[in-house]
Amino acid sequence: MPAFGGLLIVVAVAFAAPLIPLRLPAVILEIVAGIVIGPSVLGWVHVDETIAVMSVLGLAFLLFLAGLEIDLDRLRGRALRLTATGFALSLVLGLALGLVLDSGSPLLLAIIFSATSLGVIIPVLKDAGEISSELGQLVVAAGSIADFGAIILLSVFFGGEGGAGSTLLLVGLLAVLAGAVFFAVRGAEHSHALSASLLRLQDTTAQIRVRGAVVLLVTFAAIAEALGLEAILGAFLAGAILTLVDRDEAMTHPEFRHKLEAIGFGVFIPVFFVTSGVKFDLDALLGNVAMVPLFLAALLIVRGAPALLYRLDARRTLAAGLLQATSLPFIVAATAIGTDLGLLDAAQSAALVGAGLLSVLLFPVTGLAALRSAPRAIMAG
Repeated sequence: MPAFGGLLIVVAVAFAAPLIPLRLPAVILEIVAGIVIGPSVLGWVHVDETIAVMSVLGLAFLLFLAGLEIDLDRLRGRALRLTATGFALSLVLGLALGLVLDSGSPLLLAIIFSATSLGVIIPVLKDAGEISSELGQLVVAAGSIADFGAIILLSVFFGGEGGAGSTLLLVGLLAVLAGAVFFAVRGAEHSHALSASLLRLQDTTAQIRVRGAVVLLVTFAAIAEALGLEAILGAFLAGAILTLVDRDEAMTHPEFRHKLEAIGFGVFIPVFFVTSGVKFDLDALLGNVAMVPLFLAALLIVRGAPALLYRLDARRTLAAGLLQATSLPFIVAATAIGTDLGLLDAAQSAALVGAGLLSVLLFPVTGLAALRSAPRAIMAG
């Protein structure tokens, strides 16, 4: 039978964390609160089967919503060339730093360092009124490529069971299936009967569009898992597919994305972050705390340096580099995989998550300060 005692504490903490009167991102408060209630401090909660299932669903929803953030309209022309080159540069820098840091897997470190948290930086850019500026479009494009590329690379090199070559074939097969689903859904959209049913049921107790999105998410997560890949890749692809097929140019269901975010950020995702805190090895971090600033500097170098390619003024280049270097959710997921594979020890994993926490805490705030003192420029076309 499922046990709800531990889950009760986790969801209560997830509810209370954003109410703490500190100007910190909710994700930081949730992880820190999880550390406090977990075995490292108070010992109130241990991860049981119920919490583990909710946490896995939270991670899947997090990657699903990250896929929804991918804006393919921005990934073209100059922005695509610059940000794709920047991601390649990030991987090279990450490999070099992975070797310098003497990691058990420099490639894994390179992939971890190369990611960007779109879910964190997009609200920052929107609040600053920079989402449509040249800087905003370049940073969102760079974050999109970094998120997609990091998840693909993690799945290819560390998510398969038969080596990189066979895993790459499986990723290709998953991409083909994704294409087939895309065209099938796009074709179904031309059915007047189906469109009428979706419109009729979307805001009733059926919530048919939300149910369809959940089916898409679970389907691709299950397919990825069945192929021996990481389920997070399937979840991410499901979000990207939904972004492509659901343009809603006629604005017939403007609340659809908000409903999905309400489910994700209101139910499952906070459980994932609190649980990540519960599993956090604080003793291991305290025994290797010197690695945190090194990993934080590595994040800034690996993702910040490509901003020099954008040829912006100094302050906006600094802001772009800091925003691109902001990363946490992917670090949490990737370090869990690396620990399970024996490629990262508990101290390295804890230090990487600690660096991610600091990046979310420090980089966006510093980037915003740089933006406030820089002239605003809107990107043409």
